Amino acid sequence: MSDFYFWIKALHIMAVISWMAGLFYLPRLFVYHVERSEGAKMDAVFQTMEEKLLRVIMNPAMIVAWVTGLMMVSIPGVVDWSSVWPWSKFIGLIGMTWFHMWCARRRRIFAEGANSLTGRNYRMMNEVPTVMMVVIVLSVVVKF
Repeated sequence: MSDFYFWIKALHIMAVISWMAGLFYLPRLFVYHVERSEGAKMDAVFQTMEEKLLRVIMNPAMIVAWVTGLMMVSIPGVVDWSSVWPWSKFIGLIGMTWFHMWCARRRRIFAEGANSLTGRNYRMMNEVPTVMMVVIVLSVVVKF
């Protein structure tokens, strides 16, 4: 294994924690934005919060998580590609990335003043990262 494997893994874990925090929080901000942003001032506050969360925390964390993950799987002996777990993790990761992109699109729709979803819709979508996290963690830890 690479001499840097554990450093890469540590950075990967930190990036994933940051990314997940954003994926849990941004849809909750959308709920508050829909339900409590009466007036242009509050709308602007929510838009600023959502944009900064996405641009400053979520996007860099996602990129670092992807890069360090790819670095780890490129190290010989780290992944047994004949097992199911790397493929189920990959499916979970694709789902997580899709959700990130969905959130980014919803933020742009809010910025355009064209949101059509309700707080309930965002509450339901807020469960997606939890499901993806369960798939990913079980895949990596249990290695089924």
